[in-house]
Amino acid sequence: MTLKDLPATTVAATEPAATEPATHREPTVRIAIASGVGTILEFYDFAIYGTATALVFNKVYFNVSDPWLGTFLGFATFAIGFLMAPIGAALFGQFGDRYGRRTALATAFVMMGSATLIMGLVPDSRSIGIAAPIILVFLRMVHGISRGGEIGGAVTMAAEHAPVHRRGLYGCFVTLGSPVGAILANIAFALVLLLPMDQVIAWGWRIPFLVGGVVLVIGIWTRMRIADTPAFAEADKKAKALEDADEAPIPSGLAVLRTDWRNVAKTAGINIGQNCYAFLFFTFMLSFLTEVAPGRGFSRSSVVWGITLALVCHAATVVLSSHLSDRLGRKAVVGFGMATSIVFAPILFAVAAHGSLVACITVICIGFALTGFIYGPMFTLFAEMFPVRQRYSGVGVGYQVGAIVGGGIAPLVANRIVAVTGSVVPVGFYAAALMIVSLCFLLRVRESAPLAVGKTLRERIGR
Repeated sequence: MTLKDLPATTVAATEPAATEPATHREPTVRIAIASGVGTILEFYDFAIYGTATALVFNKVYFNVSDPWLGTFLGFATFAIGFLMAPIGAALFGQFGDRYGRRTALATAFVMMGSATLIMGLVPDSRSIGIAAPIILVFLRMVHGISRGGEIGGAVTMAAEHAPVHRRGLYGCFVTLGSPVGAILANIAFALVLLLPMDQVIAWGWRIPFLVGGVVLVIGIWTRMRIADTPAFAEADKKAKALEDADEAPIPSGLAVLRTDWRNVAKTAGINIGQNCYAFLFFTFMLSFLTEVAPGRGFSRSSVVWGITLALVCHAATVVLSSHLSDRLGRKAVVGFGMATSIVFAPILFAVAAHGSLVACITVICIGFALTGFIYGPMFTLFAEMFPVRQRYSGVGVGYQVGAIVGGGIAPLVANRIVAVTGSVVPVGFYAAALMIVSLCFLLRVRESAPLAVGKTLRERIGR
C-alpha cells in the first residue's frame, strides 16, 4: 500500500513520520516562540476587547439608558469578530495550504495587531457620534478575519515541526497563547483600573490596545525568521511532481470542505463546548460580577485579578494535558475535561449567583482548570485529523465555525438569559448542554496519538 492509496484521515495521522527522518527541523525554542507569539497577540487582542466590552464600552461607544443593554450591544460587536473568523480561515487557509504557512501567518499577524492599535485611537461616540461604533465594528471585522487566519496556521506549524511522539507537547506552544494572552490583557486592565474610573473611561482603557503594538513588532520579527514546515515542503514536492507528470494534483486548501467535510464538522463540534465555557468565564463573568444589577456589584479590579489567577490555573492544566495526551491519548484527556466540565457547570454558576467574591473566583479557577484538559490537546487532535495539503484550511475553518456557535454568541445568550430569568443559574445548564454536544462529536473521532494506539505511525503506513 502506498501513501496515496490511504484515506485522508489515515494520511493525516501518518505523513509526518514518513518525512521526519529526512527533513530539517527548526530548534524547539524558535518553534515555540514563532507558534506561540501569534496566538498570544491573538488572544491578547480578543481579551482586551472582551474586557473593555464588559467594563467600559457601554459608557464609551454604546452609552444607552440601560447599562445591561449597553453591555449587550458591546457583546454583539464582540460576536462579529467570531462571525468573520471562518472567512479569514478560508482565505488564509487556502493560501497557506497552497503556498506555505509562513507568509499567510505573517499577514494575519500584521492585520490583527494593526486593527488593535487603531482601536486604541478611535474617538468615542460623544466626539464623532455614530461614526465611532461603526469604525469599531469595522475594526472588529478585521480582527475576526485575521484571527481566522492565525490559529489554523499556528497549529499547523507547531504540529508539523514536532517530533511525532511529542506532537501533543509541541501543541501547547499554541494553546498556551490563549491563557498567556488573556493573562497579559487582564494585567494590563488591572493596572489601568488603578486610575480613577472617570479617567479609565476617558482615556485609560486605550493603553492596553496601544501596548499591543509592542507584541506586533516582536511577532513579525520572529515569524519571518522561521522556515516553512518539513511536512509542507515534502507534500508540496509531491504535488509538483504529480503536476509535472500530468497526473491529478493532490487536493489542497478549501477542497477539504468537499473531500473531508465530516472531519471539518467534527472539529467544529468538538470546539463548541470549550469555546462557550472560555468566553462565559472570561467575558460574561466580568460583566456579571461587576455590574450592580442584575449582577453582583463586586470591585472591577478584584474580579479582573481573580480571573487572572484562574487563567494561570488554566495554563498549568494546558501544559499538563498536552504532555499526557502523548502518553494516554488525545481522546482520553479531552474527554476527561469535557465530562468533568459538564458536571461542574451548574455548580459553578449557582455559586456565582449567591457566593462571596472568594467563592466565585474559586469556582472559576476550577472551571478554567478543567477546560485546560480540553484545550491543551485539542489543536493537536485537530491537526492529526487532516492531511498536510488541507490541514491549515481544515483546522482553521472547523475551529472557527465551532467558535461562533460556542464562544461568539455565548456572552450574548448568557446576557439575555439573565435579563429574562433574573438569574445566572440557568447559564450553567446552557454551558453544560453545549459541552455535551462537544462530547458526542469527540466520541466520533478516532484516536491518533501514536503511543495510545499501540503502534508507531510508520508501522501504520506499512500496513
